[in-house]
Amino acid sequence: MPEEFQRVAIVNRGEPAMRFIHAVREFNQEQGTSLRTIAFYTDPDRNAMFVREADESVSLGAAQTIDPSTKLLKSSYVNYDVLERALGTARADAVWVGWGFVAEHAEFADLCRDLGIVFIGPGGDVMRRLGDKIASKRLAEEAHIPVARWSGGPVETLNDALRHAEHLGYPLLIKATAGGGGHGIRRVNSANQLQEALERARAEAHKAFGDPTVFMEQVVRQARHVEVQVIADHAGTTWAVGVRDCTIQRRNQKILEEAPPPMLSPDQDQSLREAAVRLSRAARYQNAGTVEFLYEPETKRFLFMEMNTRLQVEHPVTECTTGLDLVKLQIHIARGGQLEGDPPRTTGHAIEIRLNAEDPDNGFAPAPGILERFRFVTGPGVRVDAGVAEGDSIPPDFDSMIAKIIGYGQTRKEALSASNAHYAKASLSSKAEQAINHFFSICSAARRRRVEKWMLNGWSAWSQAMSFFPGNTQMWPCCKRRSQPTTRSWR
Repeated sequence: MPEEFQRVAIVNRGEPAMRFIHAVREFNQEQGTSLRTIAFYTDPDRNAMFVREADESVSLGAAQTIDPSTKLLKSSYVNYDVLERALGTARADAVWVGWGFVAEHAEFADLCRDLGIVFIGPGGDVMRRLGDKIASKRLAEEAHIPVARWSGGPVETLNDALRHAEHLGYPLLIKATAGGGGHGIRRVNSANQLQEALERARAEAHKAFGDPTVFMEQVVRQARHVEVQVIADHAGTTWAVGVRDCTIQRRNQKILEEAPPPMLSPDQDQSLREAAVRLSRAARYQNAGTVEFLYEPETKRFLFMEMNTRLQVEHPVTECTTGLDLVKLQIHIARGGQLEGDPPRTTGHAIEIRLNAEDPDNGFAPAPGILERFRFVTGPGVRVDAGVAEGDSIPPDFDSMIAKIIGYGQTRKEALSASNAHYAKASLSSKAEQAINHFFSICSAARRRRVEKWMLNGWSAWSQAMSFFPGNTQMWPCCKRRSQPTTRSWR
């Protein structure tokens, strides 16, 4: 049952941790509560912004340790023994996990329950039904929601992989059943790539999520990646509060998201919401989550992909188009609150661009170091969610995303204009500056429907980027090449 709590441990870092700290401060002011935030940090983050801003902090020690059973590196943020000791030291009576690390670990939710600690999110049993991608596909099939052809279960050996590959055909994807963020995913174009891809996907999944389980599925060509934000209370009320387009990705990670998806009709938007609510109710879901689909524009067919039993990185675009604060709603529901009335309507448009500390001139390799200059001026139509400040160090041990820039307005054009106008006043000095220059070049060029292939190196085919701005059917001269452009399937 939902309970009152006061001391909330943040099992996350960087921008997600700062997002929760800000939400708690506002929640305390609005509700007259006195919640305290306790940052869990590792050695590289000892002086990080989220550690400075939290009410209290507890060290987890080294960023990574060797798992004695597998001999593989494992993040301290997914080491249950380390986390259990830290929870005791913090005297925490609630936990917020955000996205990544243990956010979709049913065993960690169970651990919190056994320790008498409120887990701000769905319970372990619900995670097993939905958060585990294999289990969620099976549930979707039982609910008669179409899914892409897949292995039907986990793939553990090379012989298993070869057998499923013969059935699915190439190209195919090997995907981790746990977590998200593009980790533990490998595309396989031929049989001679299969063994290496399987080994790497399993190792990456274990390192990121503590679980090496993977499955295989057929690549769906020329599809768009859309998702529905849901939130549900303990009384059985489930809201589908927004639909987002997350098609533009690089290395299986989203880099630009928007709401609402411009290619969907109102009827298609509503159909997606209804399917997401049906699935959530079938699983008796509670708190915030995201149901993800592939959309084939030619056939107008939707295929269920997975459900993330957590808040998503891109949740701000839904907040900007609904007026909701999803993190405060998470706290409200975890404390026993209910959703009242009808869900808010989507109004206006919002676009989010992720800012990563990466070097575009070096294959977008992570570029850790000191952030010498980091100045953003917010204003009408612009929101910046950041996990760093000027002078902070960006460690090499974690994901390279350091901030998100969200432009919003009454129309799509206004949202893009707000983002570009804001960037004109921004000041950065690090490899992140090159990355954000790159991202805004795409945004600006796409608005003019003139995206050059060099801008999308390793991201997508020119057709995918051009379709980000519907209505464009011309292949610009700068994109022409002798052979047909390669296409990317968005997962």
